[in-house]
Amino acid sequence: MPFVSSLFRYPVKGFTPESRDVLTVQDDGRVAGDRVLAFRFADAAEPEDRDGLDYWPKSRGLALMDFPSLARLRLTYDDGARRVRIALTGPVDAPAPIADEGLDPDGRRRLVEAVTEYVQGTADARRLRAEGRLPLALVGDGGTSRFQDRPRGFVSLHGKASVAVLDGISDAPVDDRRFRSNIVVEGLAPWAELGWTGRVAVGDVLFEVQQPIGRCLAVHANPDTGERDAPLLKTLTKEVGQDQPTLGILLLPVGGGGEIRVGDEVRPAP
Repeated sequence: MPFVSSLFRYPVKGFTPESRDVLTVQDDGRVAGDRVLAFRFADAAEPEDRDGLDYWPKSRGLALMDFPSLARLRLTYDDGARRVRIALTGPVDAPAPIADEGLDPDGRRRLVEAVTEYVQGTADARRLRAEGRLPLALVGDGGTSRFQDRPRGFVSLHGKASVAVLDGISDAPVDDRRFRSNIVVEGLAPWAELGWTGRVAVGDVLFEVQQPIGRCLAVHANPDTGERDAPLLKTLTKEVGQDQPTLGILLLPVGGGGEIRVGDEVRPAP
């Protein structure tokens, strides 16, 4: 029986994942604590509203798609204390903290200063100097999931075996972190999840399958080095033979959310 091997959330939009043992799927179809904050460009608009649900395209702030160097930053978020910790990884050394702040005005300012200084010291600095991007602002209340790419938000899932195929093809290491899913499933045949239709149960939570996930340049960024070292969009179309670069699927809960845990079974549902 396929089962959940890993769970992730992304407290700050466009930044690295935070591994979790348990995820809470909200009734609105989003993961609690996921995309509750974002580093917004100076000229970017606030989140838009559709049918009472906010969403915010990744082009409006810092994100791996355009700033692959962000992959070297490890980020954790304490929901209760509303505190963000960001550390920089190195090739050998343990992660070095660059910021550990709450979400009060002074804490937000220090987080923005630390992240701005870091990006300005990378090869992505020229992108940050583009008109309308500085100064950055850290936005979001730290509790409301409102910075998703799509109005419905969705829960994302992919099979571990699909990523293993790409790892076998690519010259650079490829693992689950590149694809930024909430749920990783072990025990499926490669690409099997792309053929799912109807309903699927993950543990005690029932989902309706929505659509496959088209991929962007974020998947090119090595999650340890921040370098674009694997042209996976081309690999998916040229080597795998897809019409469009696709990996993983989007889900919405049926009849309310609930908790998902590592080890939960994943099975078709009526």
